[in-house]
Amino acid sequence: MAVQPSHALPGGPVLGDAQFEFICREVERNAGIVLGPNKRQLVQGRLARRLRVLGLPDYQAYCNYMVDSGGQERDGLINAITTNVTGFFREQHHFDALNDCMLAQAMQRNAAMRRLRLWSAGCSSGEEPYSMAMVSRRVVARAGRWDLKILATDIDSEMVATAEAGMYGIERLEGMSENWRQEGFRRGTAQYEGMVRVRPELRAMVTARVLNLLHDWPMRGPFDVIFCRNVMIYFDQVTRERLVRRFASILAPRGYLCIGHSESILPGAAPLKLVGRTIYRREH
Repeated sequence: MAVQPSHALPGGPVLGDAQFEFICREVERNAGIVLGPNKRQLVQGRLARRLRVLGLPDYQAYCNYMVDSGGQERDGLINAITTNVTGFFREQHHFDALNDCMLAQAMQRNAAMRRLRLWSAGCSSGEEPYSMAMVSRRVVARAGRWDLKILATDIDSEMVATAEAGMYGIERLEGMSENWRQEGFRRGTAQYEGMVRVRPELRAMVTARVLNLLHDWPMRGPFDVIFCRNVMIYFDQVTRERLVRRFASILAPRGYLCIGHSESILPGAAPLKLVGRTIYRREH
């Protein structure tokens, strides 16, 4: 691998041109994330911790380690680079639509089998799927027994572990109504003072798994609702269109796809119709 050495400065090692290009190629190849030149300082800062954890002197050594480890450092790289910005009921209008129409329509379609499937694709630390679970449980509780499951996936294994545990600092609930707090969480005591944990009946609804959206999907669907928000902004246009087609193929007819506030889907890219703010419905 022809990667030139980086040059250390008093403030620590600097990410050289060749090392940055190598890391960008690895990130795109393994995660589909496109890093532009403006992300160089972000990459350097994110990987500085990996250098300390691995005991490596500079970014040249890290690039060499990436090659020599035979892919074992791939997860460490992706976990370091991916951005995990989330919160309970973030982009509230999606959860309002889930409560007001998405679930009711799915329940009408699925009345015979009484089965509902939702997917949080890019779940980060779990706030999104648990918000989906709280809304869904409230809606479905009015209709008797239903087979309701929510799949939560993310490429970052550390975030998936946090989602699986369902434990958060109490500050994460700021801005949430007292009703939602009581329905969704138990307060920690003793050594867990200042923490909350998602109630077990909600955790039982959510299955958290590591998944690279660009690789094979083990699930078959169909899903009634998919949330994939603020994920596709990291992909190039070709990758975004391919991913949207895959989402459409695994959605139930008349099922919904919710995307991020800064994202959009080109008309004709898939059998999806814009029916609300960043809300799309599969038409056939």
